Amino acid sequence: MAQQRGVNGETQSLDRFGVATIVSLSVVWGFNPIILKAALAELGPFALSGARCAIGCLCIVIYATVTKRAIFHIDGTEAIGALLGLLYFAQFAALFEAVRWTTLSHSIVFLYVGPLLVALGTTFLLKNERLRPLQWIGLGLAFFGVASEFIGRWGVAHPAGDAMALLAALLWTTSTLLIKGTKLARIEPTKTLLYQIGVASIICPVAMWALGERAPQNLSLSAYAALIWQGAVIVGVTYALWIWLLGRYPAAQLSAFGFVTPLVGVAAAAVVLGETPSDGLAMAAALVMAGLILVGWPPRRAASPAAPRDPG
Repeated sequence: MAQQRGVNGETQSLDRFGVATIVSLSVVWGFNPIILKAALAELGPFALSGARCAIGCLCIVIYATVTKRAIFHIDGTEAIGALLGLLYFAQFAALFEAVRWTTLSHSIVFLYVGPLLVALGTTFLLKNERLRPLQWIGLGLAFFGVASEFIGRWGVAHPAGDAMALLAALLWTTSTLLIKGTKLARIEPTKTLLYQIGVASIICPVAMWALGERAPQNLSLSAYAALIWQGAVIVGVTYALWIWLLGRYPAAQLSAFGFVTPLVGVAAAAVVLGETPSDGLAMAAALVMAGLILVGWPPRRAASPAAPRDPG
């Protein structure tokens, strides 16, 4: 597979700017379920997904037109782009079904197997981005931190729902590696995003009709505000930044910071919704933080050869 390039043609090591950006995205995504919950009170899941993707498409088209980005010409990436859009739709469809058939704790734990799968995929497909043993330890530690927060609410196993959450993780992994390791690596990031959300915005209304989902009617002002947030900010801005980051930094390291998102979600629910977090939230956060430090730990530099002594 083609290796995605960053500055000067090489994928960069994760630096302070990259860490600050991906942490910021993870925090925004952690708060997002609260807004999603408000929107889902008035819209079905496919109506919401289709609407936010359509709004995101409009934002991308306006941005590309104003900034004269080359995203509308034929360049041979159309088939891969369509596949990316199908994967994106399938990922969220699987996640919706997982939440319907199993508990939220099960869904989160199985979904966040995704960063582990991304790291495994880069081992075979993006050899320049293989994690070192210390980074694998950090990745496992961060996953354990997330799992420890939700394992206390594990409840009864629901194999079908658990399998759908794991499928969503696999689709997330496939999408990430597809963006990172194909011709999509060499095109404008906003065009990649347009492929992803454009296909989904077309399929979602079909899914609504096929599954008998109720069409949204008489939406409240808060529902419209949630839709605009979802489409313009979450899809139009944060997803574009995620694809941009994938063009510059190692996929496995970036994906590891996704472990921040569910813990932020728990904290946000406690602050905004008054939900009671578990007693182990601080420990889980500490484990995730320690794991991410190890994931981002720089490689040991080779010792410089000693300068030859002056024979005189």
